[in-house]
Order: sequence, then structure tokens, then C-alpha cells
Amino acid sequence: MTEDSGSVVTATTGMTQNTGENTMTTSSPRGIEFYFQCAVLITGIVETGCNGLILYALVASKQHKKHVLIVHQNALDLLTCLFIVVIYSTKLCNIYLTGSLGYFLCTLVLSESLAWWGTIASVINLASITVERYLKVVYPVRSKKWLGKNWTIYLAMGTAWIVSFTANVAIIFPTSAVMDGLCYPYMIWKNGALRIVFFIWNFLSFYVLIIFIFVFCYWRILVVIRRQARVMADHNAAGSSAAQTGLNHIQTNVIKTMVIVSTLYTVSWLPAYVYYLLISLSPHPIHLDFTYYGSAFLAFSYMCTNPFIYATKFDPVKRVLVRMIPWKKTSQQATVNVINTGGTNMNL
Repeated sequence: MTEDSGSVVTATTGMTQNTGENTMTTSSPRGIEFYFQCAVLITGIVETGCNGLILYALVASKQHKKHVLIVHQNALDLLTCLFIVVIYSTKLCNIYLTGSLGYFLCTLVLSESLAWWGTIASVINLASITVERYLKVVYPVRSKKWLGKNWTIYLAMGTAWIVSFTANVAIIFPTSAVMDGLCYPYMIWKNGALRIVFFIWNFLSFYVLIIFIFVFCYWRILVVIRRQARVMADHNAAGSSAAQTGLNHIQTNVIKTMVIVSTLYTVSWLPAYVYYLLISLSPHPIHLDFTYYGSAFLAFSYMCTNPFIYATKFDPVKRVLVRMIPWKKTSQQATVNVINTGGTNMNL
């Protein structure tokens, strides 16, 4: 995915770069690219604000202690959004690149490798959350031993950063170059086959495998929850049933939230992966069109929709956000005043 994204962005300069077997050109008008960059920049700013607000709500509701990986997921989304803002602000400046500074600006910023670093880390962390939910529901006794220590959670968080960083850095530097002040990321390949192999590995590792983890784990979780519901119905003891029902509600609420987030990732990134696969396999030059811009914008918008899911589906976050609404505060204060006044009158 990432290598084609960088190649496509570079192609919008309107120049032709011959890199072995890969020749890339574009006939797309500059106007489309400019409006696309503006749209992504605006979306990134909105995403940054929304993710920051949700991250605050997670911390304010003490969820950073109960659901560490979920808070880490939102932090990754926030960082990725910040990267997107920096990247597209720099692109709109149309900087002439020279020297070592220009090269690093090309490889780290204009290539969008920072954004892909955060995106892939976010995906890996999302898979870690799925596995964590799976272990806690399907193997509740064993999970206390496996997940009872904080180092396992921190190991999963560190793995997301390291794997994503390695996957991006290992390919961006040897395949990028600066020529005539322009950035050509992911374009210097020894042969076309190597480029296709890298894309297939990327696609299988960060899309197919991730979706398999989502489907398998949440399918098993739903099977166990239904089985527990039947057992509770057969042994309906009043006291224990109420406590167990409350616990199941919290567990189900978290699972529903993560299922929606996972499904959204699957849908949002599918058009982009299909598009990049087709242009990787195509022997003809690449011509940017609305298909690319539409699929890329949908993929970037994924980070913007996550905060709204947490805000509407995750009860602790919802309660904090509701308290922050001005007219809600006024309404609640008025209710408290009425109650206090009523209590005073009764005492009189």
C-alpha cells in the first residue's frame, strides 16, 4: 500500500521518471491535486481535534487504567492525524528540495511515511485489542495469568510501534530520491517484481491477516457470549444474575465498539488497497483520476470516524462528553436548583 501511495503522490508533479521497469506519468490537472490536498488537510485538522477530545474523555473517565490499549489506539489515531496535517501543509507549500534536508523532508514528510507509520501501528494495535478481548472472554481464567501483568500490554504497544517503523523505514530510504527539487518516493526499484512482492506482503500482512484476526476472534467471542446467556437463563438466581448482567453489559459494550471500529477499517481501506493492487500489476503508466482521490480520501477519513464511534458507543466517553455540552450543564444545574428549592420548602 504505502509504496504505491508515495508513487502516486509523486506522479502528480506532471513529470516522467524512468526507474528501471517502472515508468510513471500523469495527465491529472493540478487543480484536482490541489483540492484533494486541501480536503485532506481540513479533514486532518478536524480529525486531530476530535481525537484529542476523545482522548481527554478517556482519561477523564479513568479508562486509561482499565482499557490501556483502547486509549493507546486513540493516541495513535491522534498522532497520525497530526502527521497528516504536517504532511499536507508541507505539500501545499511546494518547497524546492535540495541537500540532505531536502532528502529527509522527502523521505519522512512528502512521502507520507510518517502517516503510514502511525496508520500501520494503529492497525496492529487494533488487532492487539481484538486478541485481548478474545482472551478475556473465551479464556477468562488463563487470560488473568497471561494479561495480569502490565508488561504484556506494554509489549503489545511497543510491538505496534516497532513493526510499523521497521516496515516503513526499511523501504522508504532505498527507494526514494530527490531530483530537480522534486521528491520521488518509493520509485527507485531494482525491478518491477520486487515492487509487486513488497505490495503483496504489505497487503497480506496489514489487511488480510488483520481482517482474519477480526473475524475469527469476534466470531468466537459472540459464540461464548451467547452460550453464557443461555446458561444464565437456565440458572436465573436473582442476586448473582443482576451482578453478572451488569458485567456482561460492560463487556458487550466494549466489544460492540471495537467490532464497529474494525468493520470500519475493513470498509474504508478496501478501495485503496484494490486500487493500489491494480496499478502495481498494470504494465501501463499510471494516470491519476477521481478513483485514486476518492479511495485515498476515504482511507484518510477513517481516522476521523473513530472518535464519533467512541463518542456514541462507549458509555464512559459519552458521559464525559455530555457533561462538556454547555446547554446540558445549564439544564442539569436548573434541575439541581429545583430539587434544592423543593427540599428547602419542605423543611420550612
